[in-house]
Amino acid sequence: MVIKESSRLHPVAPLLIPHESIEDCEVDGFYIPKRSRILINLWTMGRDPDIWIEPEKFKPKKFQENNIDLRGRHFELLPFGSRRRSCPGLQLGLTAVHLVLAQLIHCFDWELPNGMTPKDIDMTKKFCLVTTRVQHLMLIPKYRLHI
Repeated sequence: MVIKESSRLHPVAPLLIPHESIEDCEVDGFYIPKRSRILINLWTMGRDPDIWIEPEKFKPKKFQENNIDLRGRHFELLPFGSRRRSCPGLQLGLTAVHLVLAQLIHCFDWELPNGMTPKDIDMTKKFCLVTTRVQHLMLIPKYRLHI
């Protein structure tokens, strides 16, 4: 649930790879001529109030009561693209994210540096080829497993 919600609110890239329409078509009332370039804006989709309740808030429980997955079967959430055009590294990427997140949570306690409080964290986004923060998050890991 946490990985899905993170992918919804903070996609790695704000736009999917451009595609080209192979025929004239209409999508949701919009006419799209053959050979048009199509860009999918993941950042906007993840914040669409017509799709998500409280779209600006990080609430992983949104995914508790639905079966939306990250594989592109549901068009509300497409961090890896969709269907035959999806990212070929999807399974490797998901596995790596799950393993790394599990290790970080299991092995470390986390602290903010120098008396910093959560209110001091600047979550302002900077838009480029990939979406990053204006200011990097600084955390101090404290190893908690003893051999």
